[in-house]
Amino acid sequence: MQTGDETIIRTADVSVRILTLEPGEMGPWHFHTEVVDNMFCLSGTIAVHLRDPGEECVLAAGHRLEVQPGRTHRVANTGVEMASYLLVQGVGKYDFNVVD
Repeated sequence: MQTGDETIIRTADVSVRILTLEPGEMGPWHFHTEVVDNMFCLSGTIAVHLRDPGEECVLAAGHRLEVQPGRTHRVANTGVEMASYLLVQGVGKYDFNVVD
């Protein structure tokens, strides 16, 4: 769960939000069936953990990562200050499938 979640736009098949994480905060492992996640780090440092294959991508301000549908992932603030990122999701029906 993210500390801050500001929706910029949401349609039937596209979502654009700004998410803010406290130091050490991380979301749950999850995947999306149809939408691609495009994450743009705005401030601080975020790590995107991926499965199958296992991978960690660390993003600083200005860096971007794309996660394809079906790929299990989670986002964490690995820094010592607040971190925020722009999340652009689409195109397709949104779902959030939590994985243990």
